[in-house]
Amino acid sequence: MNVFLDTSSLFKLYHREKGTDQLMRLFTESRIEKVFLSEITKVEFCSTVWKKCRTSEIETNIASVLISKFEQDSVRFSFVPEGASLRLKAVELLEKHWKSGLRTLDSLQLASALKVRGQIAYFVTSDKVLSEIALSNGFDIR
Repeated sequence: MNVFLDTSSLFKLYHREKGTDQLMRLFTESRIEKVFLSEITKVEFCSTVWKKCRTSEIETNIASVLISKFEQDSVRFSFVPEGASLRLKAVELLEKHWKSGLRTLDSLQLASALKVRGQIAYFVTSDKVLSEIALSNGFDIR
């Protein structure tokens, strides 16, 4: 089975927090063959790590280790390339879901997932707003 992870869920693979156990259960109970990530995840992951450091949730040395580990693991992930068509789709999604609170980076995540929809079983997110919007776009959410 293949899955798409947004950054909020991917981060749980690297740092134990609320929702980590549920995500780990998905990986242990299902045979995950391929994990798709948006190209923007490379930037978002680093931003998430440094925010956790800034808010004193993790130490600076741990932040560096997490980023290094993600960079090493990147060869295992299938990144959905960003391009003009993906950005246009993100704009369309923002126009459609602005009342629901869809944000910029989440629109890029959702546009990326839509690009590989036929190849994935689940869209995995820890973001409540994104989860609801992805569900309304026909995804099976985890």
